[in-house]
Amino acid sequence: MKKFKLYSLSALALMLGATSCSEDFLSVEPSSSLPIDGYYTTEARIMESAIAAYDPMQWYDYFGGWAPLGLVWDSMGDDLYVGGGSTLDQFEIHLISQYKSDPRSTIGGAWTASYSGINRSIHLIDNATASTLPEDKKALFVAEGHALRAWYYLVLWKTWGNIPYYEENLTSVPYLADQLTADQVYEKVIVDLESILDSKVLPMKQPGEWAGRMTQAAASMIYADYVMYQKDQTRYKKALEYMKAIINSGQYGLVDNYNDLYAIDKEWNKEIIFDVNYIAKGGKRTWGEANAAGGTVYPEMIGIDGLTIRCASNSAPEYNGGWGFGAVAKEAYDAFEENDLRRDVSILNLDKYAMDKFAKGDTITYGGRYQNTGYFLRKYLPRPGDTEGSVGDAGLNHEENFHLYRFAETLLNAAELALATGESGAQSYLDQVRTRAGLGSVTATVDNIIKERRVEFIGEGKRYFDLVRSGKAASVLKAGAGVVLQQKHEYKYDEKKWKGENVWGGKAVPERAQWTESKKYIPIPQSEIEAAKGSIVQNPY
Repeated sequence: MKKFKLYSLSALALMLGATSCSEDFLSVEPSSSLPIDGYYTTEARIMESAIAAYDPMQWYDYFGGWAPLGLVWDSMGDDLYVGGGSTLDQFEIHLISQYKSDPRSTIGGAWTASYSGINRSIHLIDNATASTLPEDKKALFVAEGHALRAWYYLVLWKTWGNIPYYEENLTSVPYLADQLTADQVYEKVIVDLESILDSKVLPMKQPGEWAGRMTQAAASMIYADYVMYQKDQTRYKKALEYMKAIINSGQYGLVDNYNDLYAIDKEWNKEIIFDVNYIAKGGKRTWGEANAAGGTVYPEMIGIDGLTIRCASNSAPEYNGGWGFGAVAKEAYDAFEENDLRRDVSILNLDKYAMDKFAKGDTITYGGRYQNTGYFLRKYLPRPGDTEGSVGDAGLNHEENFHLYRFAETLLNAAELALATGESGAQSYLDQVRTRAGLGSVTATVDNIIKERRVEFIGEGKRYFDLVRSGKAASVLKAGAGVVLQQKHEYKYDEKKWKGENVWGGKAVPERAQWTESKKYIPIPQSEIEAAKGSIVQNPY
């Protein structure tokens, strides 16, 4: 699927030059500065406002600190370790993973990026509403803005819970909005989402040249995410209806080959509903401007530390090295059934991989870092060529999209919701996902669906929230659990002989405090508490 260049816009998209609205989504080149009054009058210029609203989705990778949503959210569960060089390397994420988060050392950039996205989404709504566009096009942009706003609030709501909430941009100093409880935020957003979904203004799927824009399917998945995490049984039936609408539309489906989900040349395939869209070609991220538009740093962060591969056949190596974050727990690898086709696509067992290469005469070297397990998230590992065409620093501009919602989750949502509402179909929905994985049928129960979600979506930011909403967090995320192994000794293979041994060093280090309900949300950044002059109350933790 063709991908398109995304350029950063100013905070309120005020400094955009006149452009044409081409068929290429997110294709805007700033040229000259124009005044805001009377600017947003044409469809091309409303499109500029829409592009600005999508821009902060890329900022979670880096905004005042390295904090990709996948790494943060998955480190809160039991599948991935933070890794890196030590507990001091991305200290704030280590604290989050240990349920010892400190409001003075946390992922404040994600808070800022989310509210920037909300601000820009509201501007899109306002600009479209005030425009002279035909009513159908105006309604489409307005619905797009509402759904995007709901997604940004979802990030805040799932991470922090009790947050300042507003639906109109603040216009007077000190720009304070009322802090609502998580339940209150939920009620505000869910009613708004229902209005957008029931209007059916958004297309079920965008045509290829607009891949990445909001759709009815994406908004439906956002709705289900809210409803299921809230455990709002009064809306389960409605959420199921939205899932069925996606399924029955015939516009989405499971790809035959699970590996295609993580191949750059097959992005925006029929299974993808909503992604954080990255592109290397023209990617502008640099060490001096890491939140500029372009590619993603996530593959670089989770890449195998110190990896070198020299192929006897002179073929190109399959993977590049990286910084050693996001090591996969052995327990997560073992959660796969032995014949599950997804396991070796999702996780690279480096010991097995190295031995296979050694047998072919290849040479492999790598040195472990803190929390190294020997298992790596293959889905998003950096690969040769995935930074091609970047104009910034290559390591910050990888091509791989981050999946937010795909059709497999639609099926598993439908299975779980069907069970909860007593409707039929749960077994069929679950079986479809397992059949694609080369597995036989298991009885459709909530426990089995949660297990299926773990292996289907490992590394895609789902596991922690599934544990919380299913009531399993306290028993799975236990005190003293999550032990890690210290640095793994470097080992090498060459075409002649084995060099070294695959030996673990040091003793296991207990990391994690006991998860309790008070750990559901992380502390609000202290800087926000202070800036609000006491109008924001800190989360209990």
